[in-house]
Amino acid sequence: MIRRLAACVREYKKDSLLTPLFVGFEVVMDVVIPLLMSFIIDYGIAGGNLGMIGRIGIALVIATLAALFFGVMSGRYAAKASAGFARNVRHDMFHKIQEYSFSNIDKFSAASLVTRVTTDVSNVQNAYQMLIRVCVRSPLMFIFSLIMAFTINAHLSLIFLGVIPVLILGLYLLLSRAHPLFRQVFRIYDRMNRTVQENLRGIRVVKSFVREDFEIGKFNKVSGDIYDTQVKAEKIMAFNSPLMQFAMYTCTLLISWLGGRMIVQEAMTTGQLVSLFSYTSQILMSLMMMSMVLVMISIARSSAERIVEVLEEVPSLADPENPVFDIPDGSVRFEDAVFCYGRAEQNKCLEGIILEINSGETIGIIGGTGSGKSTLVQLIPRLYDTTAGRVMVGGRDVREYDVTSLRDAVSMVLQKNVLFAGTIRENLRWGNNDADDAELVRVCKIAQADDFIREFPDGYDSRIEQGGSNVSGGQKQRLCIARALLKKPKILILDDSTSAVDTRTDALIRQGLSQELPDTTKIIIAQRIASIQDADRIIVMDGGRVNAVGTHDDLLKSNKIYREVYSSQNKPEAGHGAA
Repeated sequence: MIRRLAACVREYKKDSLLTPLFVGFEVVMDVVIPLLMSFIIDYGIAGGNLGMIGRIGIALVIATLAALFFGVMSGRYAAKASAGFARNVRHDMFHKIQEYSFSNIDKFSAASLVTRVTTDVSNVQNAYQMLIRVCVRSPLMFIFSLIMAFTINAHLSLIFLGVIPVLILGLYLLLSRAHPLFRQVFRIYDRMNRTVQENLRGIRVVKSFVREDFEIGKFNKVSGDIYDTQVKAEKIMAFNSPLMQFAMYTCTLLISWLGGRMIVQEAMTTGQLVSLFSYTSQILMSLMMMSMVLVMISIARSSAERIVEVLEEVPSLADPENPVFDIPDGSVRFEDAVFCYGRAEQNKCLEGIILEINSGETIGIIGGTGSGKSTLVQLIPRLYDTTAGRVMVGGRDVREYDVTSLRDAVSMVLQKNVLFAGTIRENLRWGNNDADDAELVRVCKIAQADDFIREFPDGYDSRIEQGGSNVSGGQKQRLCIARALLKKPKILILDDSTSAVDTRTDALIRQGLSQELPDTTKIIIAQRIASIQDADRIIVMDGGRVNAVGTHDDLLKSNKIYREVYSSQNKPEAGHGAA
């Protein structure tokens, strides 16, 4: 885990190394200052030597200013190194997520990935800054101060050796109990993000059903779980401060009592006792700072483990060793294809799919909810891989192709249409970044989108809000179809992507696709039979299997499922045709 995260330091190695260097100089100055103060007391004040007081005083001011300078520099470099480290971690995580297949994303969930890229990275950033600064300062301060204390009076300094093991044991017990609770807190954060995400995405539904109170209750429940778990962890860690204070006051009292006796017996000077008090404070403060660092590292450890899970996740889809880049045509063949979500047998979605689709053919797919229609077509561009069997495109197994080349040849308008914040022109050019204006207009005319685009005040430069919230469902679908056409695909898949347009517009889109893309294989999933009845062939899906394949007329005669759907959609209105 540490090695994987350390690789994210990269160009910030210099800053990460300069930070502990300046910290070391700062600690040296901090340790020298009590020694200079003892010299002032013993050789200047006690001896009445004003010249000595002046000379040591100047050295004291210089040491103080040097400590300030080194402290500022270490803080500056620590901030730069930690911020840069966090940027690289976020960069690596985001780029890794872009390589994920749908299966990998399903494994983590979108809400969990958002938490890991934001909250978890912030925790690791804070821990890294403490690691290169406080984690260096505290041990150095502890070691140097302990050496100076033993140099001044070895017998009195033995007190520290009795207290330190008690502190270490206490901290170990506290951290071992708190760490599992911090891990649990971050899992609950995932749930909270998921709750907020669902609420914001579905806010119109929430308001239309007046379910604000229900959503508030859901949020309060998960927020309360975070509070309860975090309080449990913080209650355990709260014992850290009393433990430290007990150690500090115990050492101070023992040194005061024993040191006072030594001064009376002339075995120790007043200046030495004063400096020993300073070193006592530095030793115990360094231990307290180390305990705080350990608490932060305990929290960050949970975050670091979650980050490394994302970075080390192996994408379930990968290019073969010698990929094929050229897709000869748009033919598709399913050879006894089986698919299970998460590779689990109980999540089987498709079974025994045997199909052959010729290049340039128009295929309609119909079936009930959960019959596997969307999953079937998602196997073609390798959004998922088959669990068993195989899918062929252009006469080759899709796993033999370069993934990018395959997906460039297969244009897919998903069931959930997504538009991004930006202009209409920018959204369309997701299909082809080099497309000129004439090409944009051409595909928009095929998708029946050009007319409503020109009605906007800024035409193709009109702004689209995030998620396409400022356009209607039908307009969004037509823009997504136009975007897919810009790729000039060999296979075009429309997954229920004309459901929000009227039947006339639907017919015009199908007519435009047929005329403009005669050589492109067109696969259309639809709920309305009118949208697919003119297809060359229609596939009826049922329970994850192909129930029947045929033309509209053939299926009306021979297939019960197709006939029932057709009858329900073409049922005459009550009383219609009565004499």
